[in-house]
Amino acid sequence: MSALLLYGVTGYTGRLILEEALAQGLRPVLSGRNAASVRELAAAHQLEARPAALDDPAALDAALRGIRVVLHCAGPFARMSPPMLDACMRNGAHYLDITGEIAVFERIAALTARVAAAGITAIPGVGFDVVPSDCLAAHLKHRLPTATELTLAFTGGTGLSRGTATTMVENIAGGGAVRRGGRIQAVPSAWRTRDVDFGDRIRHCVSIPWGDVSTAYYSTNIPDITVYTAVAPRAVRMMRWSRPILPLLATGPAQRFLKGRINARTPGPSAERRAGAQSRLWGEARDAAGHVVRARLVAPDGYTLTAMTAVGAAQRLLADGVALGFQTPSSAFGRDFILGFPGTSREDL
Repeated sequence: MSALLLYGVTGYTGRLILEEALAQGLRPVLSGRNAASVRELAAAHQLEARPAALDDPAALDAALRGIRVVLHCAGPFARMSPPMLDACMRNGAHYLDITGEIAVFERIAALTARVAAAGITAIPGVGFDVVPSDCLAAHLKHRLPTATELTLAFTGGTGLSRGTATTMVENIAGGGAVRRGGRIQAVPSAWRTRDVDFGDRIRHCVSIPWGDVSTAYYSTNIPDITVYTAVAPRAVRMMRWSRPILPLLATGPAQRFLKGRINARTPGPSAERRAGAQSRLWGEARDAAGHVVRARLVAPDGYTLTAMTAVGAAQRLLADGVALGFQTPSSAFGRDFILGFPGTSREDL
């Protein structure tokens, strides 16, 4: 019997993670709410199937029996994470997920004492959100231990999966977020812009409520954090013009319409598109005395990297040796964790 359970395995990213797990010699137990789809996928790979709905604690407990690590791939995680984490604490199974949602990171961080008391480790965000950026943040902190301000930026998307797009729609009215003085603060959508040199070229970037606004603080203790992503100037103008209507997009009819459009799309980027893509990250740390350090990171596209880092994190937890309680990827596995995956490199500037 496998000691690893993949939940949400029939989704776009879940299937990529399963492919990577099999390539690494793992034989995970497969789970998710759609019993027929889970069993069909498990039979195709001669794996054990344990379907379970997240609103059925007894079924979750049965699915987690004998499991040491759960890799949770079913989002949006603001809704899907709490019942799975509770099940992991009841059953003594380490918890991993691939969220990028600030609220999820903050909730699990606040539960660290309970998680540790349950004898488990909980590491949300073991995909592209937030492994490469979290490791880059920890590296910058290592280079400048006195840092008080952290700025991160990334680029290199290949399009969105249905799950990622659905999460964005459910959080559409939230606006932006930054961390100031150690506290997360709400700011307007597209609050700040700046131009960033990613190594291949300079790109226009806009601030976004990326997961590192939460996690980088726990990894580095840097009190001021802003995260940017590369977008066209026209897109920034549209983000700002749309601010007044964001509350309307959170209403039931608007959410149903937007999610209907998402479900009519393909599940996610094709293998061919992912194969020809890279992600690029840039980071800068400053201290009160005016010292500045910068670094860049190159990696595979976000979905390919998510599969690699999520499986890598599961392998590390299966091998034990990680502190209990809430952890970020870099606090659990070190700032160089990202460099252990093919196609990744880091450059100090």
